[in-house]
Amino acid sequence: MQPMMPDDRRSLTLRLSVLQYCLAAVFGALAVAFWVFQVANHEKFRDMADNNYMQRVPLPAPRGVLVDRNGTVLVNNQSTNNIVMVREQTKDVERTLQIVAQAAGVDEAQLNDEVRRRRREPSYRPIVLIENATLAQIAAVSARKLELPGIQKQPAPSREYMASDMAAHLFGYVGEVRDTQLQRPEYAGVEAGTIVGQAGIEQAYNKLLMGEDGAKSVIVNVRGQEIRTFRTDKPAVGTSLQLTIDADLQKAAEDGFRHFGLVHSQKPYNGAAVVLDPRNGEVMTFVSLPAFDPNKFAGGIDRATWGSLMTDKAKPLQNRALQGTYSPGSTFKLVVATAALEEGLVTPDFRVNCPGGANFYGRWFQCHLKGGHGSVDMRHAIEQSCNVYFYTLGNILGVDRIHKWASKLGLGEITGIDLPGENRGLVPSTEWKQREKKERWYPGETISVAIGQGQVNVTPVSVAAMMMTIANGGTRYTPHVLKAIDKGKGWEPYPAPAPQDTARMKASTIAAVHDGLWLAVNGAGTAGRARIVGRDVSGKTGTAQVISLTGAQRMRGKQEVRDHGWFVFLVPKENPELAGVIFAEHAQHGYYGASIAKHIIETYYAKKEGKPLPQLTPPPATNAVVATAAAAAPPRAGGGQ
Repeated sequence: MQPMMPDDRRSLTLRLSVLQYCLAAVFGALAVAFWVFQVANHEKFRDMADNNYMQRVPLPAPRGVLVDRNGTVLVNNQSTNNIVMVREQTKDVERTLQIVAQAAGVDEAQLNDEVRRRRREPSYRPIVLIENATLAQIAAVSARKLELPGIQKQPAPSREYMASDMAAHLFGYVGEVRDTQLQRPEYAGVEAGTIVGQAGIEQAYNKLLMGEDGAKSVIVNVRGQEIRTFRTDKPAVGTSLQLTIDADLQKAAEDGFRHFGLVHSQKPYNGAAVVLDPRNGEVMTFVSLPAFDPNKFAGGIDRATWGSLMTDKAKPLQNRALQGTYSPGSTFKLVVATAALEEGLVTPDFRVNCPGGANFYGRWFQCHLKGGHGSVDMRHAIEQSCNVYFYTLGNILGVDRIHKWASKLGLGEITGIDLPGENRGLVPSTEWKQREKKERWYPGETISVAIGQGQVNVTPVSVAAMMMTIANGGTRYTPHVLKAIDKGKGWEPYPAPAPQDTARMKASTIAAVHDGLWLAVNGAGTAGRARIVGRDVSGKTGTAQVISLTGAQRMRGKQEVRDHGWFVFLVPKENPELAGVIFAEHAQHGYYGASIAKHIIETYYAKKEGKPLPQLTPPPATNAVVATAAAAAPPRAGGGQ
């Protein structure tokens, strides 16, 4: 073996040195990398590692429960399951949707539309493919879970309206948030696909009812499927609402519409009823009929059901209490009486002779009683609903003073009730006619206005506000349906809105109008069907013409052209506790509503005194009762009673 030459030793030493430096550089680089990964970016890479087996999942807050003033549950939640997709865990979205559609028996195009609509959202956010999935659908999808990474079963609360269609227009219904809603400030932070209120209380108090969503961390397997919950990061908090509504009075009112409608016309009455507490403006009863079943909306309403509701001639989706506008008929005479007394133009003893009609501005205006009422003062004019008396008061007042007091009492105005969609009625004035029609007001037009005909139209809720204001002597509270809220820590009173008008009426005005209302029920008036011994019920009927007398004669017998019936009331006469309105479409006479009001009032006192609630006996299934009622009914009158 030849000895190594000096040059070879130097070359080997150099190579070893280079190798050592290279190794040192490699280990140095590794050390730096380890420092970067383990120290500098420790949190980042730990989160990435955690995400391989742990995911943060939103916890939707349960939608708030609705209870009545006594704690009776009216709207609750039931446990359901949605089938959702998390796109970041899905390799082939199109193929996955195809399999889901086949397994669950749903429309594939509809699933694609939903995913396409939400394509701009973060891929980790679940997209609901099937709401309220059936057990069969969940089983079918679960059986193919190996083919469906990213498809999960997600528990979700669904709305349950305990009494089907009772108070449907009051509660409203829920549905997926619309794209147009997402653009409004009140829906800031709401994500596409979220279930929100779409009408009634559900819409008015949607933000409260949605509560505050929470979140949890779950451990998942390599396929992204949840194994177990690791921890709850933030609990979901719901907010329940206590309403001012009394469930028993609500049922009594709706039962009354159905029962007395069957008795008098062989079909339930459609219409509205609003009963208020005149001491504070709380809504005790809120009825709009016909109604609908909000449960059909809770899981996403199908097109056939929605189409049938939209095309139904009875318009079950219309909230008649807030949105229907009708001539008030003789109930408007209370406005004219109040205005004349408060303006100091007459006293309660002011008398007018009624021979059956009167001539104003060259035209004969008839009273509803052909032979006339003779000489009557204000109390008895209200009792007997004498048209001639109120023609005379209207002529003395003029339309602008009538408009002034109608507005003060709440007619032709927005009541401000805490429900969406309220319409404004109309009480004409000289300024209104000039502005809208570019014409001057003729004094002869005031004569029809004075008995609630002509161009006057009002909503039932505004008539209830008028009765509340008359009942308490001049304070027009804002009607409201929310009494208290509970965020999991007990009930807290919800601030009531401020009164809209607090102008007190003169004691003589209050006494005269209340006396007239009491006589209408307990004397020889038109509202005797509301009489309850010992209860001092006071009220007034009204009949609003749907078409002219001539037209009515041509179409006699057709129910759809019968006059509308009004009944307004307060009870008791001194310090009233209830005030409200019953409006029955095409009921022909206002006094039919008095029977409904009587049932409501009897229910109120029975409950207050701890007695059994009154029950309505089902009407006989024959035409005998209807024929008897028709024969006993007085003839149709021109001015309305």
